[in-house]
Amino acid sequence: MPLRLAALILALCAAPLRAETVTVFAAASLQDALDQIAADWQAATGHQIVASYGSSATLARQIIAGAPADVFLSASPEWMDAVAAKTALRPGTRRNLLGNTLVLVAHGTDAPAIMLGPKLDIEALLTDGPLAMAEVTSVPAGIYGRQALESLGLWTVTQPRVAQTDNVRAALALVVTGEAPLGIVYGSDLMAAIAAGQAVSLAAAFPPHSHSPIVYPVALLTPNPAAAEFLAYLQGPEARATFTALGFQPADG
Repeated sequence: MPLRLAALILALCAAPLRAETVTVFAAASLQDALDQIAADWQAATGHQIVASYGSSATLARQIIAGAPADVFLSASPEWMDAVAAKTALRPGTRRNLLGNTLVLVAHGTDAPAIMLGPKLDIEALLTDGPLAMAEVTSVPAGIYGRQALESLGLWTVTQPRVAQTDNVRAALALVVTGEAPLGIVYGSDLMAAIAAGQAVSLAAAFPPHSHSPIVYPVALLTPNPAAAEFLAYLQGPEARATFTALGFQPADG
């Protein structure tokens, strides 16, 4: 009997732990990187990631309204602040995970470079369509884009020619399809599009000082142990290498 009991205990110890599901709400610009990172983590742990992508504004409002998410990865500190004000973050889990760049992209694979500045005749560049941007009052990429255009003295003349979208990937899609000749997106979005062979190219990079720092904070929303494991993985060397390869930068703080 003791031997049988010992064998049973050993068998139980050798059995894999029950797979858990981790629900992640993440900014749309993270989709390519996070899909790859999630696949690697799932293969290593047996747990499952269910990811929901969208604008940080939309996701934050959903979380505040009660949507069940274990991890929130925002493209701006302000929307993480909004969630923290209404829904308790797990103590000590909020981190600034990533940074990014802001770029002007053009339809086509060999678009000429554009010199950004107050003397740029951007109206002449938009005779065939609008400037595609994420929504400029609530979506982080749109907010950063508007800040950059204002800083360069281009917003007043550009504003009537802006086509606003629900998220930055939707803005990118307008440029890829040619519905918009130009768009403002993150550098990581451009890298993903080029890697996918899409018809888009770099027209110009916005100076970092022309807009607020682009920061992606992350935090846990539930006590799900598997979610805590995934958060730790996001901060580890394997995930960091993937983020870097796909155009993201380490956060400054």
